[in-house]
Amino acid sequence: MPKKMEKNEESEEKQKKLSLEEYEKKIIELSDKGLTAEKIGEELKKQGIHPKEYNKKISKILGKKYVDPELKNTERKLTRIEQHSKKNKQDKRAMRERSRVFSQIRKIKKYLKKE
Repeated sequence: MPKKMEKNEESEEKQKKLSLEEYEKKIIELSDKGLTAEKIGEELKKQGIHPKEYNKKISKILGKKYVDPELKNTERKLTRIEQHSKKNKQDKRAMRERSRVFSQIRKIKKYLKKE
C-alpha cells in the first residue's frame, strides 16, 4: 500500500499550477541550457506542466532568443560541410552540397522573414 501513497504524492506535486511568471522563468531557464522550443515543450510535459494551460506560446516567450529548429539544423549542416571542404578541396560533390545547403538556408530565412 505504500506505493499508492507515493503515487498520490507525486500527482499532487504535478497538479500544483505555476504562475505565469514562474512558467516564463522556467522556459527561459530551459532555453539557456540550449533546448529548442519543441524540446522545452517536451521537458515541461515530462514535469507535468502543460503549456496549453498558460495560453502563451513558448516561441513568443523566448522572443529574440527563439531560433527555428529547421534553420538551426541546416546551419549546423553547412558548417560541417564547410569544414569537410577545407580538408578536401577536390571533393566536387561537397562543393555542390555546400551551395545547395546555403541556398536552403537562404530560403528558410526568407520564409521566416529574417535578415
